[in-house]
Amino acid sequence: MIDLVLSQLTDPFRIGLLIALVVTMQRTATVTGRVIPLVLGVVFVAVMLPSTMPSTSVSLKDAILAGLVSNLIILIPVLAFAWLIMRMRR
Repeated sequence: MIDLVLSQLTDPFRIGLLIALVVTMQRTATVTGRVIPLVLGVVFVAVMLPSTMPSTSVSLKDAILAGLVSNLIILIPVLAFAWLIMRMRR
């Protein structure tokens, strides 16, 4: 399971999707809020990637659970960087 999370942490497509999620969340925050879009986006990426690119060596359930963990780990520095950018713009 740890190897699966580590491999997902270095997936550039996953990282790009989560960066796009944060950018979109910031642009639409006044209308949709912040928490619900982030939660739904993290779950969507965690389910979509293993569903569309299945691995024969890992079950779908394990891939989704590892995806949730890796998405949250990736999301922390992305949100911190976005917060820093917003602070510098003010």
